[in-house]
Amino acid sequence: MSTSIPDLGPRRRALILVACSLSLLISSMDATIVNVALPAIGRDMTASVTHLQWVVDIYTLTLASLLVLSGATADRFGRRRIFRLGLTVFAAGSLLCSLAPTVEVLIAARGIQAVGGSMLSPVALSIVTAVFTDPAERARAIGLWGAVVGVSTAVGPLVGGVLIDALGWRSVFWVNLPICAVAIALTYAVVPESRAATPRSIDPLGQILAIAVMFTAVFGLIEHEPLVLLATAVALGGFIAHERRHPSPFIDLRFFRSIPFSAATLTAVCAFAGFGAFLFTMSLYLQNTRHFSAVQTGLMFLPMALCVFVASPVSGRLVARFGPRPSLLGAGVLMTCATVALTAVGPATPLPVLGVVFAVFGTGFGLVNAPITNSAVSGMPLDRAGAAAAVASTSRQVGVSLGVALSGLLGGASLWWATAGFAAVVVILALVSTGARAERSRERIAPLLAPKEAADVH
Repeated sequence: MSTSIPDLGPRRRALILVACSLSLLISSMDATIVNVALPAIGRDMTASVTHLQWVVDIYTLTLASLLVLSGATADRFGRRRIFRLGLTVFAAGSLLCSLAPTVEVLIAARGIQAVGGSMLSPVALSIVTAVFTDPAERARAIGLWGAVVGVSTAVGPLVGGVLIDALGWRSVFWVNLPICAVAIALTYAVVPESRAATPRSIDPLGQILAIAVMFTAVFGLIEHEPLVLLATAVALGGFIAHERRHPSPFIDLRFFRSIPFSAATLTAVCAFAGFGAFLFTMSLYLQNTRHFSAVQTGLMFLPMALCVFVASPVSGRLVARFGPRPSLLGAGVLMTCATVALTAVGPATPLPVLGVVFAVFGTGFGLVNAPITNSAVSGMPLDRAGAAAAVASTSRQVGVSLGVALSGLLGGASLWWATAGFAAVVVILALVSTGARAERSRERIAPLLAPKEAADVH
């Protein structure tokens, strides 16, 4: 429940939706634009592949680490305040990225950018939910807000390519500054303040242990340090032990007793690991192996991006009518086919073949988002749906980080076989988990979550 917001009128609500959508535009577009810029960054800064992996992964890992905390902080201290802070920090991080003299400074600036980014998507969705109180109007607003992801994915590579060829790689960070400025101005002008009536308490030790698990795991993979993975195991054990005892944990482990929720979380990790590996590796392949310009690289990504744009709303309608299984099966099968085809890609692969493979991959990836969110939320009691959605969003970022980390550990066909394995897991989960009725799962888990509800209010 949120603090009440008076009826603001259709024009003001529309402007609020624009402000929230702009924040999603820059945070979503940033991933594809930066991937297209990686080869240019590598040449300009004499950066290794490991450095380039960190340019991507420091952002996604920081985002994954702070999404849940940012949502809880906004509910407690005010969504408009945290949203405005997020836009400011994201803009400052973008400016620092554009001025970075070395790749190490760029990596640090990307981390700052991600701190701001973590305050955008979850907080913006909370604002939209609080402002649009009519269920039908809210559904349309969230649909339009979510469509921005498809638009940003579609235009990101091409916009990035044009900017890089015309102005250099630093310009991909400049583009965020005017968008942030407009969004901040709109936030001051039209966005009302709102808070949760019963905000959750914050679990600092759980937050720290979760960060330790994610960063040590990715560090061990990127830096090829298997001993570091022992630290991951220790941190994971400590995290599980702490979360089981804490009255209001960072992530309630009892959520994973819900089959739809557990399957959605694993699906998000596997599907987005494939997406992260695809964007990172193919950006380097097109520009370093095929010697394409940044604009040509953006054009090559266009079939993938357009298919994501088209398939995403189709998947939403399929989930609404038939449940998550058809979309998940389609996503898993198409992504598996595409990644198996990528095992045979070489320096002389015909461009039409690449275009078809990219389109198949994009269609599969476009189908996967809606059923992930639906499955994560539908297996939970209504008052825990927000927390479940936050964990699903975190799982997406963890998956991207894992895919990029594996891109350096595995090379060539072995990477794509591993990615095909991830996609095959999506197929298996679609067959095994979506048969569990969400309503039955919700009824079973509700009593398990009830004892801690009183402790969540502080």
